[in-house]
Amino acid sequence: MTPVFGHGHLRLYLLSLLSERPMHGYELIQALSDRFGGTYIPSAGTIYPRLAKLGEEGLVTREADGRKTVYSITDAGRAELASRQAELDDIENGVTATVRSLADEVRLSVNDAMRTLRADLAAAARGVKEESAGASESATTPPTASAPESPVGSEPDSAAGAESESHSDPAAPHSTGRSEGMASRQQLRDAELALTEFRHRVQAELRSRAALNTLPADTAARLRDRLDSALTGLFE
Repeated sequence: MTPVFGHGHLRLYLLSLLSERPMHGYELIQALSDRFGGTYIPSAGTIYPRLAKLGEEGLVTREADGRKTVYSITDAGRAELASRQAELDDIENGVTATVRSLADEVRLSVNDAMRTLRADLAAAARGVKEESAGASESATTPPTASAPESPVGSEPDSAAGAESESHSDPAAPHSTGRSEGMASRQQLRDAELALTEFRHRVQAELRSRAALNTLPADTAARLRDRLDSALTGLFE
């Protein structure tokens, strides 16, 4: 992933944001996200330790506001910012290039996932077509030759007729079973196709969020739980 800030630059950028107005942690995260067009969203674990360090150095103060903590820049912080204005200007100039680079990474990740999805869908479609062709060929196979007719003038035996009738009955279940088998295989193909499409959609979303540092820590656990629930309810 493209580096967003060089060493010490995020600390300086936080001072710049606080020079505009006091903010609490979430507001700083949102302000950074806005500056980068949503392509970079720092985590709380990235922001708060730096704010704590700035507080230890006397560059910012913190004040409780209900359940939130509001951070304000001090005079020492403004002096630090003024002394490094040229460095801050360089950071600002690099933001546009960084945003473009991050956006390109996200776009490439999604495009790769979509190309893989299209290839999988094409392969699955060919499999369905071959399966259908095989089933059609089986259905059009000529029936076996029938038994020779009884000699002219012979009386049809009732028992033979009954036997013939009893032999014709099992053909219907066999035909029904074959149709049900074809339907079941078609359902399997359709389900596998849906799974493939879903997998790549999830993969594209995961990669996009990972590129933006917005992937929650419990994503994998939540995904497993949801998939287990879906599997449990699928055949109920």
